[in-house]
Amino acid sequence: MSNVEEFRREVRGWLRAHLTGEFASLRGRGGPGREHEAHTERLAWERHMAAHGWTCVGWPKEYGGRGASLEEQVAFHEEYALADAPARVGHIGEQLLGPTLIAFGTPAQRARFLPRIVAVDELWSQGYSEPDAGSDLANVRTRAERDGDAWVVTGQKVWTSGAHEADWCFVVARTEPGSVRHHGLSYLLVPLDAPGVEIRPIVQLTGTSEFNEVFFDGVRTDAGHLVGAPGDGWKVAMATLGFERGVSTLGQQVGFRRELEAVIELARRNGAAADPLVRDRIARAWTGLETIRFNALRVLSGVAAGAPGPEASINKIFWATWHRELGELAMDVCGADGMLAAGEPYDLTDWQRLFLFSRADTLYAGSNEIQRNIIAERVLGLPKEARP
Repeated sequence: MSNVEEFRREVRGWLRAHLTGEFASLRGRGGPGREHEAHTERLAWERHMAAHGWTCVGWPKEYGGRGASLEEQVAFHEEYALADAPARVGHIGEQLLGPTLIAFGTPAQRARFLPRIVAVDELWSQGYSEPDAGSDLANVRTRAERDGDAWVVTGQKVWTSGAHEADWCFVVARTEPGSVRHHGLSYLLVPLDAPGVEIRPIVQLTGTSEFNEVFFDGVRTDAGHLVGAPGDGWKVAMATLGFERGVSTLGQQVGFRRELEAVIELARRNGAAADPLVRDRIARAWTGLETIRFNALRVLSGVAAGAPGPEASINKIFWATWHRELGELAMDVCGADGMLAAGEPYDLTDWQRLFLFSRADTLYAGSNEIQRNIIAERVLGLPKEARP
């Protein structure tokens, strides 16, 4: 048996033994559009994982991880999804900020923040998008000025996932007055309990509030909380986005497969599968799911070589569009019943929540339009889009 298979069996056995008792009811809880579910209980579960060494498995051992290989990390995320384990609450710190600090942080930053991410003692959010700088991240206007031993941050971020539950936010801010586009940006770590921070949850189509507006009004953060050099923010931020599209995407694909299988079962049960057009859409959904997996493996081959390349944008477009179309297929399979809420005042079925929340898939983490520009310019070598 290979080391990867041994590792997979270890993960599977641990999850089987520990997703029991007080944690048994957490199976399937949380996830996109359902982040409000059992947050306190899921946090306790994740700290239980940390106590047994199952957070940050791909990090080097010197930073609290297991030093798992890329293949072992894939196995971990797949087994976690196959066990229907609850959605992670510390994933932004573990999968985005942690690898960024390992790559670009100072020894002091690593010593301060990494152990708390491993232990799930501090939760993180990502301060990128703004009202006038969504997918066009280089247009950020939030500014930060050096004042003695601190940076003073003023501005607004929006669509900040989990900010209402987070302790910290990594913020891309403009630190060089008069700079434009991706020049003059810096990457700052900002405490969300500092004076001057205001967080306003945004009510979504699902009736829940995973996303937030975050306002910074002269918020001070220690000068040592700058990651990289002043003006290096674009490089550091792009590296973070590369980590975001890493090994966890294969676990996501397992979740997609579970959703598709449930749609197929519903179609068989309510007779929708008798419609040849529905059967055709189900077949196309199945082949699309296989394409997602192979695209994800191709992206991971880039990770193994150093960093994911522009092919990550191809995968992002494909899975986001596929998942949105799966929500539409689920509603068509439900038929007229899909138009009725499950209860008062706005209790949604899993299918309705899938349909409504998956509308965001083609927008967040880089809209389909921006991804197409990246593919056109960096893969096909086409001229850059004209800018005013």
